[in-house]
Amino acid sequence: MSRMTGNHPMIRLCFKYPPRAGHDQDTEEVWAAPISARTARVASAPFHQVGVAPGDVVRFETDEWGAHWALETVEPSGNCVVRVFPEASGPLGSSADMVNAQFAEFGLQGAVLSPELPLVAFDVPADANFRSIKVLLEEGAAAGWWQYEVACATEAWWAA
Repeated sequence: MSRMTGNHPMIRLCFKYPPRAGHDQDTEEVWAAPISARTARVASAPFHQVGVAPGDVVRFETDEWGAHWALETVEPSGNCVVRVFPEASGPLGSSADMVNAQFAEFGLQGAVLSPELPLVAFDVPADANFRSIKVLLEEGAAAGWWQYEVACATEAWWAA
């Protein structure tokens, strides 16, 4: 499957990750913009994969069925990925829209996994206010609004 952005075709870049409790799959596909026959720039935040963010350049190989399998990140973007899952019993309920509204002041708009599973994956740009975003994440978790995980981070994120 492919889609177009402007005049450029996008590909589905496949990642394989170790099986985890509660997950019935061990692969994930994200959109990516081909750079060469063996590299692509990640275009969407992953919902399951760790250690990769939009903007990262990834080396891949294409199998006999045409699937593009990620091998390694060759050029990190400096972007981070944070995933937020609203607590159904909390003040935001199970609303991904309400989660997105909390992060709008930082210019973030997360992608939602599905209406049934309102996991929100945020692409946090390298120039974002990491300190303030981290404070909001912690405050929201402490207040019972959500659970969150940092799926891809840089030294700048951890130092903020």
